[in-house]
Amino acid sequence: MKIKKTVKSQYGASLEMLRQAILSCPDSLWHSPGYKNQFWHIAYHVIFFTHLYLHRSEEDFVPWEKHRRECLSLQHPQDQTDDPVPYSKEEILAYLALCLEQMEGHVDALDLEAESGFHWLPFDKMELQIYNIRHLQQHTGELCERLGARGDVEVDWVGMKPVRGRS
Repeated sequence: MKIKKTVKSQYGASLEMLRQAILSCPDSLWHSPGYKNQFWHIAYHVIFFTHLYLHRSEEDFVPWEKHRRECLSLQHPQDQTDDPVPYSKEEILAYLALCLEQMEGHVDALDLEAESGFHWLPFDKMELQIYNIRHLQQHTGELCERLGARGDVEVDWVGMKPVRGRS
């Protein structure tokens, strides 16, 4: 069984579904104050954590050049008076492309039996990959539900994505 090839395929499929959701999002929903967390904010959050958990450890992680720490959390502190400044759709798509570009190399380099590399996640790298893909799909599903509730916007199901590199 080619586990790393399967992991890369499922990351690719999940990231493609997120890309479709972002591309399909109308501007009015991208910045809609009608939700606790705006569309762009959820998209950034999930790409950031997908990118982070593809790395060997927190210490090895190099954040995206446009990263803003205040955009990470989906929780709003009670004393925060201003929402974070939104990323544009183009910026989020650029970050998603970077994550996708780096994904195969990071997966190829993984020791799937090693510890997660993140002290708050007490399992091995193999489970971290499943955890990470589940997180990515959970938020992608949330965004797709918003799109569907707004009308006839649907995101195509992507079951697998061909991979370029080794397995």
